[in-house]
Amino acid sequence: MHAVILAGGKGVRLRPYTTALPKPLVPIGDQHAILEIVLRQLSTAGFTGCTIAIGHLGEIIRAYVGDGSQWGMSIDYATEDSPLGTMGPLLTLRDKLPEHFLVMNGDVLTDLDYADVLHRHQNSGAPLTIATYARKVRIDFGVLTTAARRVVAFTEKPSMDYRVSMGVYGVSRATLDGYTAGLPLGFDELVLDLLAAENPPHAYEFEGYWLDIGRPDDYDRANAEFTTQKSFLLKGA
Repeated sequence: MHAVILAGGKGVRLRPYTTALPKPLVPIGDQHAILEIVLRQLSTAGFTGCTIAIGHLGEIIRAYVGDGSQWGMSIDYATEDSPLGTMGPLLTLRDKLPEHFLVMNGDVLTDLDYADVLHRHQNSGAPLTIATYARKVRIDFGVLTTAARRVVAFTEKPSMDYRVSMGVYGVSRATLDGYTAGLPLGFDELVLDLLAAENPPHAYEFEGYWLDIGRPDDYDRANAEFTTQKSFLLKGA
C-alpha cells in the first residue's frame, strides 16, 4: 500500500508557528510533530511506501523524515516549484504510483483507519473516495430571510450540519487521465469534473476523532487533548 502526503503548503492560517516550521512539523504535545504521528499511523496500518509532496520549507521536512526507515517505510519526495493545488502534485507522480493509492493532507490528526479507506476505495469501483466527517457550523448572528425588502423569517444564531472532507482520499491512477502534469489541479476542480461526467466520488463516512491542524482552533484543541488521546491515536505504533 502506498500513500501520498501533501505537505507543500505555506500554512498561512497557523502563522506565526509556520514562519520557521513547515505546517506538518508543528508540534503536537511535547514530543511529536503531526507528520511523525501520521507516518507512524500509516506504518502501523500496513503502508510500506510513501511519497511526500514538499514545497515551502520542504528541505526541513526532508531532513526530519529522511528515507522513512525509522518507521519501516520507503519514503521519497516530489518537489513543487510553484503551488499545484491539492491534486496537481499527483499528475507529475502518476506513472510512479500504483493503480490505487491513498492521498492525504499532512496536517490531519485522526484515528481513521487509512488501510480501510484504501481497501473500500479499491472495492467501490469509484474514481475517487473522500473520507467525510460530520461538522456542525454555528452562525454567531441572527439570520434573516428576506423577500421583496421584507423580513419573512428569522432564526437566532442557527447551526447547520454538514459532511466535510477530512483531507484523506482514495484515488485511482486512471482518474488523473486527461489532466496535464505541471499545471495546478484543485480538489474542487476534480470533484466538479467527476460530477459533471456523472462519475461521482464515493463517500467514506467517519465518526471517530478528527481535527484539521491547519485551523488554529483545532490546533489548540489538539495540543490540549493530546495527552489523553495519545495512546488512542498511536495504538500499535
